[in-house]
Amino acid sequence: MREVFRYSESFKRQVVREIEQGTHPNCFSASKAYGIRGPGTVPRWAAAYGRKHLLKRVIRVETTEERDEVKMLRKRVRDLEAALGYAHLDLRLEKAFLEMACESAGIDDIEGFKKKADVELCKGRRKSRLGKEG
Repeated sequence: MREVFRYSESFKRQVVREIEQGTHPNCFSASKAYGIRGPGTVPRWAAAYGRKHLLKRVIRVETTEERDEVKMLRKRVRDLEAALGYAHLDLRLEKAFLEMACESAGIDDIEGFKKKADVELCKGRRKSRLGKEG
């Protein structure tokens, strides 16, 4: 069960006053100093007591190109995350198929089989490169 904290009016006013006097540089700092968990609690108190000037506003100014670039980058991240998900799915399927094939072939040491196959593949690549060079 979640605990609910109730703060007295005098405590709320004291915290807001301390921010206004500069004891705490901002609402977050005051929250941290007093162990107030809700991130919006102290800003809500400041607004309730008419001290909205204590609340920092962030205004972001960007060009159309920057906005378009951010939109494009977000889409690219989504596409890459989807591709990564498909790659993980392919890998899991390949692993499952390898396990099934090894089981039906009577191979108990899958890791040993993979190492042996890797060595053979490397030999084959080396031979094909040598054939192209000559």
